[in-house]
Amino acid sequence: MAKKTWVYAPKKAKVKVTDEVKERVKKKADKLIESVIKPKHLKPPPKNPEFNYIVDIYSKWYRHYFYFCTKYHCPGKNAISPSFDTKFARLEYLPNGRYALAYMRHTGQWFEINNDISLETALRQIQDGPHFIP
Repeated sequence: MAKKTWVYAPKKAKVKVTDEVKERVKKKADKLIESVIKPKHLKPPPKNPEFNYIVDIYSKWYRHYFYFCTKYHCPGKNAISPSFDTKFARLEYLPNGRYALAYMRHTGQWFEINNDISLETALRQIQDGPHFIP
């Protein structure tokens, strides 16, 4: 049987996000979404849809997290609902105006790939990184 060891793992300090920061981040993220992400991933609806397809890509704040989200349409006759939303990228606001960047794994868990990076670096990684596909 493996021995278990206790390790001190302090929690991250949660910071109150000001309205100015929220507005600045939302403006830059929406620019990225409109100019790069939507043209790349948002396609016209299929002629005879059988499977779910993307109808919108957007962003939103929730507490000190900023999410990149995707809205899917469910055309199937056995669909539980006509549409659903998923999140594919998350920025966590940290002290000193830095961010932690995470993506949603196939397991439904967030996986943090960078910690303590600038907003510009985070947005560049969302644009170019292989993990951030809606």
